[in-house]
Amino acid sequence: MKASSDMEEKLGKIVHLLDNLSLESAKGFPIIVEGRKDVEALNELGIEGDIVAVKTSGRNLLDLLSETEERGKGEVILLMDFDRRGREMMKYLTRYFEEMKIKPNAAFWKEISGLLRRDIKDIEGLPAYIETLRRKIGKR
Repeated sequence: MKASSDMEEKLGKIVHLLDNLSLESAKGFPIIVEGRKDVEALNELGIEGDIVAVKTSGRNLLDLLSETEERGKGEVILLMDFDRRGREMMKYLTRYFEEMKIKPNAAFWKEISGLLRRDIKDIEGLPAYIETLRRKIGKR
């Protein structure tokens, strides 16, 4: 029975984090993700707003970031994948935005990563992971 309550607690924490992420996005803070599938995953989870994929084809990363600066209201939310490349991108983007005097918010990434590091490696896997948790504990 303990495993089910652990899963329920984890699901509750994830849902709470995503609700808070949605609120921050609604305030106008851009969310920076790696790719188009990450944008789609967040949309599927009900998170709307300004979600920017840094690996958007045909666009220069610096142009994309400077556009994001203009929309950023002084803060951007960084939500890269949880693999080695995602961690490297987090470091690079954190430095970049700090140099531009824009606050890089990595709190959501740190919390989600801490909760799920062993379970999923990317943002695009979040909807399926949440659905699996719900199915395992009998919640739809």
